[in-house]
Amino acid sequence: MTLTRLSRQKQPSLFITVRFLTRHLSTSKLRDHYSFQPPPSLSLDTQKSKSNPNSHKRQKPKYRPPSSLDQIKPIYSDLPFDFRFSYTESSPTVRPIGLREPKYSPFGPGRLDREWTGVCAPAVDPKVKSLEGTEDPNLEAKRKLLRGRIQGAPLTEAERKFLVEKWRDGLTHNMLNDIHNHWKFAEAVRIKCLGVPTVDMKNVCKQLEDKTFGKIIQRHGGTLILYRGRNYNRKKRPVIPLMLWKPQEPVYPRLIKTTIDGLSIEETKEMRKRGLAVPALTKLAKNGYYGSLVPMVRDAFVVSELVRIDCTGFERSDYKKIGCKLRDLVPCILVTFEKEQIVVWRGQDYKPPEDGHFFTDREFFDDPGCDMERSDE
Repeated sequence: MTLTRLSRQKQPSLFITVRFLTRHLSTSKLRDHYSFQPPPSLSLDTQKSKSNPNSHKRQKPKYRPPSSLDQIKPIYSDLPFDFRFSYTESSPTVRPIGLREPKYSPFGPGRLDREWTGVCAPAVDPKVKSLEGTEDPNLEAKRKLLRGRIQGAPLTEAERKFLVEKWRDGLTHNMLNDIHNHWKFAEAVRIKCLGVPTVDMKNVCKQLEDKTFGKIIQRHGGTLILYRGRNYNRKKRPVIPLMLWKPQEPVYPRLIKTTIDGLSIEETKEMRKRGLAVPALTKLAKNGYYGSLVPMVRDAFVVSELVRIDCTGFERSDYKKIGCKLRDLVPCILVTFEKEQIVVWRGQDYKPPEDGHFFTDREFFDDPGCDMERSDE
C-alpha cells in the first residue's frame, strides 16, 4: 500500500519535469546556433519566387531504367538481308549440325520483328532453307535497287581523289551502325580491317557494299575508304537494331577427318608427321593483315605438296577459321591443326588455279562507270 501511494504521488511531478525539459530544449539557443540554415540559393522560397522563363515548356520526364515488364514495341527493319553477328567470319552456305545455346535472340526478347534461328535473323520466313544459302530472289533485286538509288551518279576522278585525300583518318571498326553514325558528318569513312576476315578481302568488300549500300572508292591492303553515295539522306537511314550480346557459335562439322580422302589411316598419320616437320611457309602475327596468304600458299604448292603455317599464340578458333578459308579459296585439303600449326595438302591431282580471284595490294577505282563487281574481274 505504501509503495503504491508513493508511485502515484511521484507520477505527476515526473510528467511535469519531462514537459519542462522539452520546452527548454525547443527554445534553447544552442539548437538554433548549431542547426543547419540553407543558403539563399538553396532555399525553396527563393527558388519559387524566381521567375522561370521556360516554365511553359514541358518538363523532361525523369529517367527510369528499362524493365523486362515493360511492353516494348518490336523494331521493324526493312533491310533486305539476314541479320548475323558476323558477315565475314561465317559462311551462310555451311549448315550447322547443332547449337550451343537455346535460340535466345541477341537483340533482346521481343525487340525485333524477326525470329532468331540460332544463327541469323532471316529477312524471309525462317521455314525457308535460308541456312543452306537459298534465299528469296527478290531480295537481291531489292538490294541492287536500294544501292543504286542511294549512290546516284558515279563519282568523277576529281571527286574521288578529293574524298581520298580528305578522309585519311577515321573509322577503324566495321559495324554497320557505326558506319551510318559516321556518315552523318562525313561523306566517306576509313575502315581498317585486321585479323581473320582479311584472308578473303574480296568477301569483306562485297559484304560492306552489300550491307551498307555504300561504294568502296579506294583500297590499300586492309584499309578501305567507303563512300556513302550522292543521294544518301541521314534522316532516312535504315533501321539497324543492335545486338545486346554476342551469340554462341553453332556446332559445325569437323574440319579434320580421321582419314584423308583417298588415303589410308597409316598414310594419313605419316602425312601429319611430315607436315609438322616441313619448314614453315610463314609465321602469322596476331591480328595482322593476311591478304597475301592465299597467293603464298598457291605459289608454295608449285614446289611442295605440304605447306605449314605457324600460328603460335593464336586462339584455336582463329586458326581454324583461317584453315577453313584456305580450304575453300586455295583450294586445298586440311591435314592437322596440332601444336598451333595449319598444315594443308595440295591433293593428288593438283592444278594451279588460273582465276584472278584476289585483289592487288593497292587498288584505285578510277573509272566512274565501273562498279565493284567489274573491278574484281
